[in-house]
Amino acid sequence: MTGLVDGKVALVTGGGSGIGRASAIVFAREGAKVVVADVDVKGGSETVHEIETSGGEALFVEADVSRSEAVESLVARTVERFGKLNCGVNNAGIQGEMNPTDECSEENWNRTIAVNLTGVWLCMKHEIAHMRAQGSGAIVNVASNFGFVGSPGMPAYSAAKHGVLGLTKTAALEYAQSGIRVNAVCPGPVQTPLVDNMLIAQPDLAGEIMDSITRRLPAGRLGRPEEIAEAIVWLCSDQASFATGIAMPVDGGFVAQ
Repeated sequence: MTGLVDGKVALVTGGGSGIGRASAIVFAREGAKVVVADVDVKGGSETVHEIETSGGEALFVEADVSRSEAVESLVARTVERFGKLNCGVNNAGIQGEMNPTDECSEENWNRTIAVNLTGVWLCMKHEIAHMRAQGSGAIVNVASNFGFVGSPGMPAYSAAKHGVLGLTKTAALEYAQSGIRVNAVCPGPVQTPLVDNMLIAQPDLAGEIMDSITRRLPAGRLGRPEEIAEAIVWLCSDQASFATGIAMPVDGGFVAQ
């Protein structure tokens, strides 16, 4: 029995932890060769080791997705190593500072937009160039439930994630007849280092913050990285061959309210 993405090559940014790591592992489980990209060398290398230990094939590439030359090199190395690029998962992201709009620093705004929005665009730009040449491909951009609704205290993050949805829909329309599908997954709160860091930054309020988050979720709990990863890999598989331009909430019912 073959896997969902058997014989495909997948590139996962932010693959050193959280949703990125889970996605890389599920891709490998389902038969893909995986390139794991991250600025975190230790985390990315650990993801590759886990895949290889389970019998999969993977490559780690250190890359900052906010830098054009780094992304161009990343995609080129993927194609050089494995001969093609079938699936691009643009997941790398940062939370940034927690401050209201009038207190958001320019440094925080610029860095958050650079990684979370410009980084996604740069990855799409170079992934699509290779996919057009081969006549097929699937891209999943990891946005957020805060790509649908606002998030007080996170103006740059929310703006970036709204932008990711716009990019996703635009590219889906542009390349639908080129055999390239472009979709987005919009996770709700997930038990990842990003959430952990938010709680660590405010230790006195950690319990209150967590209770507030779970109360707002119809599912009554945080998601697991693996639950988001399964949706990502499905969207990249041939089972989703007629799905393009969608923004799929995987958020425990948050945006259905």
